[in-house]
Amino acid sequence: MTPRSVDELLASARARLTRLAPADVPEALGRGAVLIDIRSDSQRERDGLVPGAKVIARNELEWRLDPSSDYRDGDCARPGVHVILMCNEGYQSSLAAATLLEFGLDATDLEGGFQAWRGAGLPVLPRSGTAALGPEGAL
Repeated sequence: MTPRSVDELLASARARLTRLAPADVPEALGRGAVLIDIRSDSQRERDGLVPGAKVIARNELEWRLDPSSDYRDGDCARPGVHVILMCNEGYQSSLAAATLLEFGLDATDLEGGFQAWRGAGLPVLPRSGTAALGPEGAL
């Protein structure tokens, strides 16, 4: 097998996905999609949380989303659930979403990740509270 670069892997992953812009995610959530935040603890602590997003650590994702895994998350590791992954800037999530397609899941990711979400002025909660923050992190 010919070695591939990460850029080639990313392009291949994204070619298989119907990625969502931040503005499209609330509508998808209203139709029953699940938004999964795979950012690191330090990123969530620094930048805050997206209301309603399920947090699953990136290093646990495949075990939590494999429908045949003993460690699966029953809310989203099943056919028919539209899974939207969100990382910090939309790179990890593309690669991870392509992997979830291999499990037969309806998976995609958020273009631009959390940073694009926040930049679009969509709601963000501080890690330890419930007040919504604006795009610049101000109340």
